[in-house]
Amino acid sequence: MNGKELVSVIIPTRNSEKTLPICLASVRNQTYRNVEVIVVDNFSSDRTVEIAKDYGAKVYIKGYERSFQKNYGAMKAHGKYLYFIDADFYLHPKLIEEAINKMKEGYDALIVLNISDPRPSLWAKVRHYERLSYYGSGIYEAARFMRKEIFLKAGGFDTKLYANEDYDLHERLLKMGVKIGRTRYFEIHLGEPKSLREVVVKNYYYGKSLAKYFTKNPKVAHLSPVRRTFLRREIIKLLSLNSFYIIYLIIFLKFVQSVAAFLGLLFRKSLTPYVSYSRE
Repeated sequence: MNGKELVSVIIPTRNSEKTLPICLASVRNQTYRNVEVIVVDNFSSDRTVEIAKDYGAKVYIKGYERSFQKNYGAMKAHGKYLYFIDADFYLHPKLIEEAINKMKEGYDALIVLNISDPRPSLWAKVRHYERLSYYGSGIYEAARFMRKEIFLKAGGFDTKLYANEDYDLHERLLKMGVKIGRTRYFEIHLGEPKSLREVVVKNYYYGKSLAKYFTKNPKVAHLSPVRRTFLRREIIKLLSLNSFYIIYLIIFLKFVQSVAAFLGLLFRKSLTPYVSYSRE
């Protein structure tokens, strides 16, 4: 397309019909047009696959876990660049255009600013400010837009990880000496928790693979429940006196997540993993 290099946007899905239309519409509305969308679905029981096809995505059915799904999507991708997103992301219209321009400056991979939609609940608002505090700190940031050749050289995502697979890949990219930049434009994460129970359930599940992640990455600051980024001057300025309590709630939320993840790690042997299947 006009000599422009192809970008492959890879989206793992599982029962994602509520947010996938918003996600795919935001990809369709990008100012950079030479994009292919690859949806790798984990046997959804809702309209996810139908929606993906309606938006012109290439759809593959591949089970087990999202790391495996994303690796499979990368294998099927034809683009020079890979961009990994979730089905509950909304992209700024100029995001991919900016990413391409950054790559032309000599970067091999990019960290894309990911912010949380604060509207669904109090906990979503807490997550919104938490994520803002990380920007530019090197904590809880991972490159997800990269050259395909770099992704393959790094070995892709670790399929034994149920969570933190993007941070694990990022650590390997750093060890490889890959030149990593960051975008100014952002993604919005729509799937924020509506209740504390959702936070507990999600992190309990993620805790299943923590032992593997700790073994590979023993020095990971983003797993600490209390982080100095919460008190960055920029964040404090964002919070009025009436909202300063958000900082305390951020710390409380991180403790809840840590406890839930630890319990998931402790009882991981009692949990049954998905069975791996595939269908094209």
